[in-house]
Amino acid sequence: MADSGLSGEGLTFETSEDVEVVSAFSQMGLKEDLLRGIYAYGFDKPSAVQQRAIRPITKGRDVIVQSQSGTGKTSVFCLGCLQAVDFAVKEPQGILLSPTRELAEQSAQVCSALADYVDLHIHTCVGGKSLKDGIKALKAGVHIVSGTPGRVLSMIQQKHLAVRKIKMLVLDEADEMLSKGFKEQVYNIKRHLSEKTQVILVSATLSQEVLEMTVDFMKKPFRLLVKREEVTLAGIKQFYVAVEKEEWKFDTLCDLYDSMTITQAVIFVNTKQKVDWLAGKMRQANFPVSAIHGDLPQKVRDTVMQEFRDGRCRLLIATDLVGRGLDVQQVSLVINYDIPASKEFYIHRIGRSGRFGRKGVALNFVKDEDARELRNIEQHYSTVIKEMPASIANLI
Repeated sequence: MADSGLSGEGLTFETSEDVEVVSAFSQMGLKEDLLRGIYAYGFDKPSAVQQRAIRPITKGRDVIVQSQSGTGKTSVFCLGCLQAVDFAVKEPQGILLSPTRELAEQSAQVCSALADYVDLHIHTCVGGKSLKDGIKALKAGVHIVSGTPGRVLSMIQQKHLAVRKIKMLVLDEADEMLSKGFKEQVYNIKRHLSEKTQVILVSATLSQEVLEMTVDFMKKPFRLLVKREEVTLAGIKQFYVAVEKEEWKFDTLCDLYDSMTITQAVIFVNTKQKVDWLAGKMRQANFPVSAIHGDLPQKVRDTVMQEFRDGRCRLLIATDLVGRGLDVQQVSLVINYDIPASKEFYIHRIGRSGRFGRKGVALNFVKDEDARELRNIEQHYSTVIKEMPASIANLI
């Protein structure tokens, strides 16, 4: 049924049953030390998704959460998992699976921050990191493992990651996790776990196909879904800039930067080669920029992300690798230098600005041949993308 108690935020949730709205963290039955961690992290009042999804998780239900970026989904499953963990037992009790190393790192960071007042041992289990160090960390004892499917599965198969005490399995960005690339690994991990393991599935977009697949490995899940046409972000102003030719985009970008003050911005392009090209070109023009894509060594990616999070770097050029789950609070502007290759990526990209009710602006550079693609995005998300006004500087 639809829960209409959310009209103030411009969202309507569709849930599989009546949903309990818990308007304060203190009423969710969370451990006292976790509550201290929540307030220390800067959370005051739970977001709409947190008000509805944390309680069913702590009650032991399998849960599906589909809601847009920036609404506090990561904290939902991190708190759910931390609540389930017995910190006196130094064995893995929760597995958080993500499609990219960056997201796995981020989930681990959010868990650690919320667990500031408990003795949490969490291990990030991802490819590109030393196997020996990973085995050593697991041997020393951990409560939660946050990782990517390939490395987690291999650690389970090699008996380095004990699963007998696992109470919860979380699939973050589930639409990607259950697509062809990871599906088999995810199913294999699930096979190693007890039938009683609680499964939490989280994503900004969930296709009908993925929802149908959940029947295989979830038990009567509590469903919290946002209607697809309302997945676009209410707090984000979206504009397009008409650019006749590809080669004019760069000058347009420089002009924009000269005309406004920007705290932090992410510029998305569609290929790794273009990230390197644009970063080089902007540096030549004396813009201090950082760049990130999938071909960079993990250490470099970690450093770039850390510098961006800390605010030491104000301008990040990226591929869609960063589109999912880049939680940087200060991002006020997202520029789609290229229109994304898929409609789904659009929501992941523009969700980087205006996080958690903050205001943000998304600018799309549109060549003539992109016009149809932009119209498709508008229709898909029932949104309006207007031409950029002259007063753009006042909006950021």
